Amino acid sequence: MSEALTLIVAGDPAQLTGGYVYDARIVAALRQRGWQVQVIGLDGRFPEPDGIARQALNDTLAALPNGTRVVIDGLAMGGLPEVVDAHAGRLTITALVHHPLADETGLGDAERERFTISETRALSAVRDVIVTSAFTARRLANFGVTAERLHVVEPGVERAPVARGNGDVPRLLCVATVTPRKGHDLLVEALATLTDLPWVCDCIGGLDRAPAHVEHVKARIAAHGLETRFNLLGERPAEALGAAYHGSDIFVLPSHYEGYGMVVSEALAHALPVITTTGGALAHTLPDDAGIKVPPGDAEALARALRDMLTDPARRRHWREGAGRQRAALRDWSQVGDAFAAALERGTT
Repeated sequence: MSEALTLIVAGDPAQLTGGYVYDARIVAALRQRGWQVQVIGLDGRFPEPDGIARQALNDTLAALPNGTRVVIDGLAMGGLPEVVDAHAGRLTITALVHHPLADETGLGDAERERFTISETRALSAVRDVIVTSAFTARRLANFGVTAERLHVVEPGVERAPVARGNGDVPRLLCVATVTPRKGHDLLVEALATLTDLPWVCDCIGGLDRAPAHVEHVKARIAAHGLETRFNLLGERPAEALGAAYHGSDIFVLPSHYEGYGMVVSEALAHALPVITTTGGALAHTLPDDAGIKVPPGDAEALARALRDMLTDPARRRHWREGAGRQRAALRDWSQVGDAFAAALERGTT
């Protein structure tokens, strides 16, 4: 008899952000193992839930038979601890946490405290917690999650061809939804100091999550006269995203914070050298021989790293070779699916 699982996420499960892609890859890997997986996307507003969201989660859990194994993505449950607690006694619930809600960039002190209290309550109600990095596992100690309830299942990658690059004009690639946490505005400021060098920067990622911030980034691009060199391209389907990786020379992720940073591993899968920050788990996601890490929020340090990568062919070749070595060691999603299944099975023994 095959194993069964219900995965609950906030909104459309087909969204192309890192957390949703992780969830989708896990579902595909479990189904390949013979698991029966039902995926339910909740209506309403998250992570600060409205009445529609609250009702959607409650109705979804209430409809599940006693003993059902359920995984709830942290975005869908962190703001609704009372709903999770009401059903935790009769369901086997595991939380899947990519990073704590309170760690989102741009929150005020009151919002951060509210999220911390709420998510601590929600996590106390579930049986086990799966996280996507050792960094997040350590972080959840501050939320009352004990080590015996924690399982780390880091993302995998899809095998990919080595990037061919863009020829004479280096092409920089950033893959991230345009929100304050991702640091696109810092990347604009850093590149504005490098207009003496040849480069083009393509940014792939949703433009609908933080409209005011998107307008701010566009305004900074215009203020520096970078409209023909700094491109906000929006989301791209998998085939187009793969082509973008393949045609790039350097990958850049200037995030203030990441719970893992899946796109860094995707860049390494293409043997691309990486420039990123030490924000959150990124300090550990990028190996030291595959690129440069700078402090988060430091546009000047980011500019220095970009200049080093763009102007020193020998050092860039060194980082590219390091990325190639890392490429060979990356886990694929089938292996990650095995680890995720093992975590779920340990949680029910």
